[in-house]
Amino acid sequence: MNAEQMWNKFVSKNQIKEMQYQSWAFGAAADELADLVLRGIKTGTASAYPIYEAENEALPKNGDYSVILDSKNEAVCIIKTTKVYIVPFREVRKEHAGKEGEGDGSLEYWRNVHDEFFSKEMAEIGKLFDEDMPVVCEEFELVFIP
Repeated sequence: MNAEQMWNKFVSKNQIKEMQYQSWAFGAAADELADLVLRGIKTGTASAYPIYEAENEALPKNGDYSVILDSKNEAVCIIKTTKVYIVPFREVRKEHAGKEGEGDGSLEYWRNVHDEFFSKEMAEIGKLFDEDMPVVCEEFELVFIP
């Protein structure tokens, strides 16, 4: 099922009118992270703020809907954003790391994985990662599984 098909099912089932949505896959390990969402373990994500600037992309906001895709661009589920805030990388808290649900859920694990991931992302836009880089922290709830 593609994103549009899943969105149409969701809208029809929930009688939602004229709602916008985005579709995307988690950057590092799309299938593994989507599975964590489906299992109710992953309720947060983080993005490099400079990527939004470089791609002239709007930041997520409360109430946004997203169709989560797997590595084959197939729709897995729909989430609704419940909270968005921006902090420097060094100020991301253990509570957020736990909401991301990756590894052992610790802040140390989160920092190690995201240091590597953000370093690669920043290099792709010709910038360097450092711990003062703003991070978009997003929390969400799972609202639809087909």
